[in-house]
Amino acid sequence: MEPAFYARSSIHVARDLLGCVLLRDHAADGLVAGRIVETEAYTGLDDPASHAAARIGRTYRNDPLFGPPGTAYVHLNYGIHWCLNAVAEPEGVPAGVLIRALEPLVGEDTMRRRRSGRADLTNGPGRLTQAFAVGPEFQRHRLDTAPLRICPGEPVPDRHVARGPRIGISRAADLPYRFTDNRSPWLTC
Repeated sequence: MEPAFYARSSIHVARDLLGCVLLRDHAADGLVAGRIVETEAYTGLDDPASHAAARIGRTYRNDPLFGPPGTAYVHLNYGIHWCLNAVAEPEGVPAGVLIRALEPLVGEDTMRRRRSGRADLTNGPGRLTQAFAVGPEFQRHRLDTAPLRICPGEPVPDRHVARGPRIGISRAADLPYRFTDNRSPWLTC
């Protein structure tokens, strides 16, 4: 996806990422790919749940959110799990989209090995980054370039898109900024 795709409202980007494909090419393990089936939008300064909410301001940790649209913001959640976000909106507006879940397409054996044989490969933001070997080395990475990129896929028709409250957060969880492909069995538990 070109940077212009991301230079829009994070809410629209979150919805339109459903059906797109995340590809990770790893020199040692080969290619893994998954169809995006769950996202969450974070709108920036006005969003109390955002890492760049007005009460926090710009910090070293959240600085990538202020960067160019279509780049990666990778953050550590609970000090344990890396999470992958796509920076959205024009540069300077700290908004992004959390990639919450993927439906595996290619490299399931590699994903399973990276997840120590577990069946829950990519149904959660920390699980998918572990299955895809994504960590802080991808901070600010352009998501239209190898080895980690988001490519167009089969768009999800509106009748199969569910929109509801975000999960796993304590502030502004009730905002309907979570988007899912309601046909997928790979959604966050």
